[in-house]
Amino acid sequence: MSYQEIIDEVYHDVKDIDDKGKLATYIPELARVSPQKFGIHISTVSRHQHGIGDYEERFSIQSISKVLALTLAYKIKKQDIWKRVGIEPSGTAFNSLVQLEADKGIPRNPFINAGAMVIADILVTHLKNPKKDFIAFVRGLAHNSRVDYNQRVAASEKSVGYRNVALCNFIKSFDNIDNNPATVLDFYFDLCSIEMSCQELSEAFLFLAHDGRTLNGTQILTNAQTKRINALMQTCGFYDESGEFAFKVGLPGKSGVGGGIIAVHPDKYTIAVWSPRLNAKDNSYKRVRVLEKFTVKTETSIF
Repeated sequence: MSYQEIIDEVYHDVKDIDDKGKLATYIPELARVSPQKFGIHISTVSRHQHGIGDYEERFSIQSISKVLALTLAYKIKKQDIWKRVGIEPSGTAFNSLVQLEADKGIPRNPFINAGAMVIADILVTHLKNPKKDFIAFVRGLAHNSRVDYNQRVAASEKSVGYRNVALCNFIKSFDNIDNNPATVLDFYFDLCSIEMSCQELSEAFLFLAHDGRTLNGTQILTNAQTKRINALMQTCGFYDESGEFAFKVGLPGKSGVGGGIIAVHPDKYTIAVWSPRLNAKDNSYKRVRVLEKFTVKTETSIF
């Protein structure tokens, strides 16, 4: 069977299953999303694409944007980036303050909120116009100039972002935030608000399946840097369910509380799924079920 046939089959298998998850209502704007939304899109390094369901509709990618922020910061800072953020799974919630005290302000990895704030701080320092330059980078990867921040979502997150404010100021107290925390947080909330469709996401992440190069040959990262980002997605990309995702799906990837998930098979494909209902650990049962079924049917786990 082709990828297209398998995706269609998996979509119909999973579409009507009982999904008891809940929307991310702690961000008011995300509570407005229809819980029935469901889409899948695959992009392959051999230039084949296929989508089904709501794969063309944009949604807030939330923490998935942390991978793209890390990519740009890694491109700028190279190995020096790991002096300021770790590479280990956290074992705690994505917005936890617990480990920062013991780790002297060095976040465990770049995908928890604390780590993403350090990455945001690096970009604020090194980009002339951080918001404009970062969205231009994302648009280039997605091949779509209409990809943008959603200011309603950003404002909604800012209105309830007390723990993130505490995190950023706490890291600043350890001298691991160089800029004004308010400036870093403003950029951080915006990058989490970016809206993309499953199709745009799968296209934007293809460089991670293609040795750090876009399909037209533009070098985004070196092969070694690409390997390291994929490794971090494998071990840290799904909050404190990363081990379970590796066990069930066997692909590097990243989820977001907006309902999206991106997974990468090096040298083969990227696949994005959107289903807004989340479980207690802020991952979606439907999203994981789709990818589990897909990798079983295609026998394309990296393990």
